[in-house]
Amino acid sequence: MATVELRFSALPEHVRTARLVAAAVARRAGVDEAVLDEVRLAVGEACSRAVGLHQVAGIAEPVRVALIEEEKQFSIEVGDEAPRSVPGDRTSGGAAELDVDAEEDEMGLAVISGLVDDVEVTAGEHGGLIRMTWPTTPPGVALT
Repeated sequence: MATVELRFSALPEHVRTARLVAAAVARRAGVDEAVLDEVRLAVGEACSRAVGLHQVAGIAEPVRVALIEEEKQFSIEVGDEAPRSVPGDRTSGGAAELDVDAEEDEMGLAVISGLVDDVEVTAGEHGGLIRMTWPTTPPGVALT
């Protein structure tokens, strides 16, 4: 299992770099060429979401991206350090502000879910993680 790790400051201009690295590593891992645009878009959406969460919460920690090549699949994990409260707990801010953030968050997750068949989203008091997985084709095997 080969893993490439990328950490970057929570700035929008670094999202493009994460997208390019993810696409290059996905290609090398054997992800189908026809799916690489979806990989780029999903990683861009996940990283933009993480950057936004860091900026809103004033978190200086970097956004984490892990590119994981396994035997028959390729996974990308995008992690953030933004704490999430228990569902229904609205004590951390104004209700209107949380509703807008929740709507934007749900929209970003919907876009990712539309691009990636196998996606897992976890979140808690220490941050969140989006894990996206695509099948790979071993080198030398042609798809018919």
